[in-house]
Amino acid sequence: MNPANPLQTPSLARDRSEREGQVSRPTRAQAEEAVRTLIRWAGDEPTREGLVGTPDRVVRSYEEFYVGYEQDPEAILRTTFEETEGYDEMVLLKDIPFESHCEHHMVPIIGIAHVAYLPQNRVVGISKLARVVEAYAKRLQIQEKMTVQIANAINDILKPKGVAVVIEATHECMTGRGVHKPGVSMTTSTMLGAFRDDSSTRREFLAFIGKV
Repeated sequence: MNPANPLQTPSLARDRSEREGQVSRPTRAQAEEAVRTLIRWAGDEPTREGLVGTPDRVVRSYEEFYVGYEQDPEAILRTTFEETEGYDEMVLLKDIPFESHCEHHMVPIIGIAHVAYLPQNRVVGISKLARVVEAYAKRLQIQEKMTVQIANAINDILKPKGVAVVIEATHECMTGRGVHKPGVSMTTSTMLGAFRDDSSTRREFLAFIGKV
């Protein structure tokens, strides 16, 4: 697996600009009316018994699906610990399950993430790594961008010697529609610092997650 090229624009600065008032959100009533319109477009009647409560349920589901827009990865990673007795080997959290949605078709992306870093002077609670994955997954996404965002957020805040992120996922935009290829999965990776520059460090990480 070849390491991916990181994006040049700082991830957290870009993330903040996306969250700070650039989207004019409709009211809840407008969102529910949009669902009724889609139900009619699909060929059904939103006032019938089985569908009358659907707009409310869909909007509440969206609040859960896309809660990542309300979460700040920088705040999640801000609390760190320096009492590590000089620990400087790899920290790896693997097989982190996530659910996201494709920004092209708004259908699920289901997968797992493997996240590792080489600490410089401080470490972060391992639950925070899972929370950062969740913060970026719970948005409209493409897998490639999500992989880079997670890696850059950890790199920008913790300033470790290196960061590695690998994501494996299935995309319902190609398993349940379009080309209809169930069982196909996609793997993306971003390697920064030592994981990019040192092949032995990269191999160790890939071995830990079963990729060599």
